[in-house]
Amino acid sequence: MPSSPLLQISSVSKTFGGVVALDTTSLELAEGSFTSLVGPSGCGKSTLFNIISGLLPPDGGSVSLEGRDVTGTSGHVGYMLQKDLLVPWRTVMGNITLAASLTRRVTAEDRAQAQAQAERYGLGDFLHHYPRTLSGGMRQRVALMRTLATNQSLLLLDEPFGALDAQTRLDMQQWLLEIWADLGKTVVFVTHDVDEALFLSDRVLVMSPRPGRVVADLTVDVARPRTLATLTDPSFIELKRRVLGLLHRENA
Repeated sequence: MPSSPLLQISSVSKTFGGVVALDTTSLELAEGSFTSLVGPSGCGKSTLFNIISGLLPPDGGSVSLEGRDVTGTSGHVGYMLQKDLLVPWRTVMGNITLAASLTRRVTAEDRAQAQAQAERYGLGDFLHHYPRTLSGGMRQRVALMRTLATNQSLLLLDEPFGALDAQTRLDMQQWLLEIWADLGKTVVFVTHDVDEALFLSDRVLVMSPRPGRVVADLTVDVARPRTLATLTDPSFIELKRRVLGLLHRENA
């Protein structure tokens, strides 16, 4: 029998001051999957993230995680924004263990886990550095390590690489895929970059202009591991054509 979805969103919607930000939306995500949301600005991507995370209550519908109703509650996802929001007076180690310090005392186990992951994923030499000494890409690595340190099964990544230059962004995408393959987390990723969405994901959800709703659910049937050659794979190019057609309201 098929396993139950890790995340189940059932008929959620949100209106602000009479403006429908998110139309009735339902979807299911399998455990260990990587799904991207693409769509025009203001289509409800961030609103949907805030509903999943519990920062916003939906006007209707429900959110279930691992079979448990989490509608309107927080603390059950790892959430990373485009801005790294690193605490400037804390070292890399201090930023990675920030969540633990805010909810309880940081333990030796917390520090050992942070150090092990930092060393595995290229931050081992920077644990005692402060954010001001780090490049944009390194700061985003720290922010992702901090998100992973919450030990949540579901990660919401809201345009985390949007402010990076093209070369650094591609490096970060490959780095993220390495982590995802190692740890088996379920990832939902928001981006405006169609190449990025297709390069990273198993599945791409295309959203309409406001009122936002999912207008296409596309499987990215491109072999893993993804490499630079993926970007010129005929299947990749055809999927990109379809997504761009949907975003720009052309026949796809």
